[in-house]
Amino acid sequence: MGLYIYNKIRFMPKNVTINSITGETPYDIYICDNPITTCVYIDTISTLPFSFEIPNIMENQNDYTLKVVDDNDCINFTILTL
Repeated sequence: MGLYIYNKIRFMPKNVTINSITGETPYDIYICDNPITTCVYIDTISTLPFSFEIPNIMENQNDYTLKVVDDNDCINFTILTL
């Protein structure tokens, strides 16, 4: 029998912190790929700061789009490079 070496690659979680948002609470928070083809709902929030980890299905990307929808259905997009 030969010797097999198994290397497991683990990625450190990428964290996002939102410190300020303009608009009316509550806010629906989404993280999207860039360019936007897929968005993942994160949470509905009313207080800041708010932190979350990038979901596993998107962790291998270099940049993301943060999508915030306020109580008036106004949508704000912000490009994030982590």
